[in-house]
Amino acid sequence: MVSENKNRKGFKESWKREFMRTILSTKKLCKTFSNGGVQQHVLKNMDLEIYEGDFTIIMGSSGAGKSTLMYCLSGMDRPTLGQIFYRDMDISKYSEDQLAVFRRENCGFVFQQIYLVDKMSVMDNVLASGLLVNKKKTNVVQKAAELFARVNIEESLQRKFPSQLSGGEQQRVAIVRGLINKPGILFADEPTGALNSSNSEAVLDVFSEFHREGQSIVAVTHDLRTALRGNRVIYLKDGRISGECMLGSYHKEDEARRSELMAFLTEMGW
Repeated sequence: MVSENKNRKGFKESWKREFMRTILSTKKLCKTFSNGGVQQHVLKNMDLEIYEGDFTIIMGSSGAGKSTLMYCLSGMDRPTLGQIFYRDMDISKYSEDQLAVFRRENCGFVFQQIYLVDKMSVMDNVLASGLLVNKKKTNVVQKAAELFARVNIEESLQRKFPSQLSGGEQQRVAIVRGLINKPGILFADEPTGALNSSNSEAVLDVFSEFHREGQSIVAVTHDLRTALRGNRVIYLKDGRISGECMLGSYHKEDEARRSELMAFLTEMGW
């Protein structure tokens, strides 16, 4: 478990954690970078549990270690010390080749910079990821079509190149790409950071819909609107977990939820 909950709802709901399955956890996780001979300790002896089916939000000021934590949890970077477990697998001991397989089979990614290949159609961008795991193209095409329908990317758009789509449409394509291999966890790093307000809401609605169906999501963000979609918010400060806020299920027009999160973030010094 992480440090003590900082809000009343967290106290009331904390008992539920005892009955939830841990999908990701860390033990004494440390990450240090060397900059001009100076050691920068970005993550410091972090013990953390991520629960299956949660929409976990990671917040904190710039330099708190948010993105570094996400990269370590997803196997994109290695910790300096400590262990990272995905279910019962200690991925901190994996080779680079093993980590590549782990990411491909268990993780989906959505970034602020969308990273779609502009010389490939929208559909081909998704198929390129799906065929890395499932060699039956008909199955991948069917799954892609189902996901595109879920995120309101119609067939005519699927034949276009990414540059022909709006930013919000491109990000919804990126979500389809992240979900095409049915990942255990979908990681998102500032997924609405480059979008306007209306596109942000459309993208966040997609995240919320898949979370309601049981998709585990871990998102790093500075954005309050994104944070409100999570059921659990973890706040980092100077490479450590400063506190967490349990928000429960998301419902639109829930002003009490916003007030509760704002009170927590104010207490954390956000």
